[in-house]
Order: sequence, then structure tokens, then C-alpha cells
Amino acid sequence: MTSLPTPFTDLAVCRASLSTGSRSFWLASQLLPPALKNAASGLYAFCREADDLIDEGDNPSAALVVLQHRLDCVYSTQVSDNPVDRVLSHIIQDHNIPRALLDALLEGFAWDNTGRRYQNLSEVYDYSARVAGSVGVMMALLMGIREAPTLARAADLGVAMQLTNIARDVGEDARNGRIYLPINALLAAGIDPDAFLECPEYTDALGSVIADLLLAAKTLYARADVGIQALPKSCRGGIYAARLLYAAIGDTLSGLQHNAVDQRAVVSASAKLRLLALATKTPALTSEALNAPPLDECRYLIQLSADAGQRSDSYLGLTPLRAFYQRMTWMLDLFAHLDSSQRQKS
Repeated sequence: MTSLPTPFTDLAVCRASLSTGSRSFWLASQLLPPALKNAASGLYAFCREADDLIDEGDNPSAALVVLQHRLDCVYSTQVSDNPVDRVLSHIIQDHNIPRALLDALLEGFAWDNTGRRYQNLSEVYDYSARVAGSVGVMMALLMGIREAPTLARAADLGVAMQLTNIARDVGEDARNGRIYLPINALLAAGIDPDAFLECPEYTDALGSVIADLLLAAKTLYARADVGIQALPKSCRGGIYAARLLYAAIGDTLSGLQHNAVDQRAVVSASAKLRLLALATKTPALTSEALNAPPLDECRYLIQLSADAGQRSDSYLGLTPLRAFYQRMTWMLDLFAHLDSSQRQKS
């Protein structure tokens, strides 16, 4: 007789996806409260699956249709045979996540497979808002944030991380026939985009374009910092750790003269540990910086999330399955606490 899946096994699948998919995010998640770490793992697992299905499959358009159908089921609370979808369904119900955020994410993934190019920094922001700004906003929603200024800073952080990704992966993306750097910046530097894709080579001119992108990311990291202080206290360390770890990739790349073609910028394990220690001291909050307007390209994400509001009491009506899921989540949190206590004693 085949055993039925349980919330425990479903969450284990999602946690495994996070631990093997992103070392930086996994490290940062260790500083999050257990319940939030569970939810973040579920969100990450869906994002990872969606990206892989569209990016690595033979038919990206068909993969997008499949993913849209999966979201149809998730938002109608239909039973799924996919553990990631079951966890995502509970996350959506518990935190009232607007579907438009996940649709934006899938749209950005779809752009990856159309050969789309981004003519200027605003268009790069458009792409980054979808594949990363949306995730930043959803993470804030998991923490109970609905205030537009703090959501805007969460979007800033997501976009900053994506700009860092783009800068780090210039050579790898070019060898895969993709380019995310602003085309107008490349042309102004005397770089022909088609020629670069044909034969990716590092030049000082390319380094200057990458440096400008990292400068834009640095500006957004600074804007995001004040929003971190507005998060629940128990969540600040983990989010600030993620911010520091990702910004360090850009710092490492700068130390390589912005050569992202011949090498990949990697933050050493010892540097990561130092950054995790720094994450306990989050930046000071100033109302002026917190209330800075969002990026125009992220504005719609902020608005629809703020408009969604918190879940209502009637929205909390628990089915037996949902009640069981919540009990299992509580047990996972307890086990995590006990495991941490045992490690400290040993």
C-alpha cells in the first residue's frame, strides 16, 4: 500500500531544493524564524522548478502553459500530485499572495527564451522586476508586510540582486546566446552586441558597462537597507544576510576588474561567515529613505500587493488538511529548535 504524502514530506522536498539550489540563500535562511524558513523554502522551490522547466525543457511555450495550469490548480486549492504545489497552495492561502506576482515571475522566465534584448536600463529593470522584484515582494508578504513603502524597498532588494546576477553571469549568458546588459550602454562603449555574442571576450569597455550595472545595484541595495529595519525583528537578520552575501558577489567582481567573461565571481566561505556575523546589525531606519518612491518598473507589483490586504478572519477557515498542515509546521519548528539546542550542547 502506497503511503500518502504529508506536509512533513512536502516541506522536506522544498527544503532540499533550497539547500542544493542556492548556497547564499540557504545560508541566509538559517537566520530566519523556522516558520518563515518553511514558507521561503516552498516559494523558492516553485521558482526553481518554474525556471528549470522553461529554461531547460525542449518546449518553453508548452512549459509555460503547464506552469499556468499548475497555478490555476494552486489558486483553486485543487489537490495536486506535486509536493511543491501543495506547499505553495498553503503559502498562498496563509499569506494572501496575489496571483499576479507569480504570473509576473513566469512572464520574466518566458522572456529568457525569446531572445529578448533590453535596450536600456529601464528595460533591464522591467525584466528584473518580474524575475526578482516579485520574489522580494512575496517574501515581504510572508512576513506580514502590506505597507507600500516597505514593499517598495523589498522590490529594490530583489532587483539589486538580479542586477548582480546579470553582472556576474555576462560571459556564461553570452555563451548561451543571451545578453541582459543594456544594449544602448554596450553601443555607447563601442561594443557590437551581435559580435559579442558570437565571440564573448572581455575588454575594458565591457568592464565599464558591468561596473555601471553594479553601481545601479549598489544604489538599490542602499535603498533596500532602510526597508530591512521595517521588517519584523526576527526576520531582519536573515534578509540582511542575503543582501550582504549578494552584494559581496558584486564586490568580488569589482576586485576582478569586472571581468565576468573569463571567470565567475565567487565569495569565499570565510567571507560568507564574516558577512553572516555582520547581519546581526541591521541599518538604521530613516522615514525619508523608507518613503522614497518605488522604481517605476516595480510600481504595479507594489500596488497590487498593498491592495490585497491581510487575510481576513473568514479567510482563515481551516479544512482538516490545512489544520493538519499547520500542526506539522509547528512540529517542524519545534524539531528545528530542539536540533539547534542539541548542536549547541554538543
